[in-house]
Amino acid sequence: MGADIRRKGKVEKAMEFVKRMRRVQKEAEAALKKVQNKMRKQVDRERREVEDWKKGEKVMLSTKDLVFKEKPTKKLMERYVGPYVIEEVVLKNAVKLKLLILIRIYPVVNVSRVVKYKEPVKG
Repeated sequence: MGADIRRKGKVEKAMEFVKRMRRVQKEAEAALKKVQNKMRKQVDRERREVEDWKKGEKVMLSTKDLVFKEKPTKKLMERYVGPYVIEEVVLKNAVKLKLLILIRIYPVVNVSRVVKYKEPVKG
């Protein structure tokens, strides 16, 4: 009988431990969900809709990360060069451009580096 009393006491303590751990786990889950929602709101604030690109469209390429041999001051440099024609839409956020041979970069670029070309107004 003495052994049964000890077991009963250990089982009660184990059950209390299990209840405490479940409560802590639920609190941790709630805290993680709260932080996750907060982070999602923060990221979505910066996010914007991606434009639909089509094969054959003319675009201007950003010079932000391009390296030029004869580099004028950054202040006087053009922001965009082109126009270039979209050869293929690789992904929703990547397009393949038909570039000049002189530009030695990989032709597949992220859409954040291109803007639609606007024809100059004839006057």
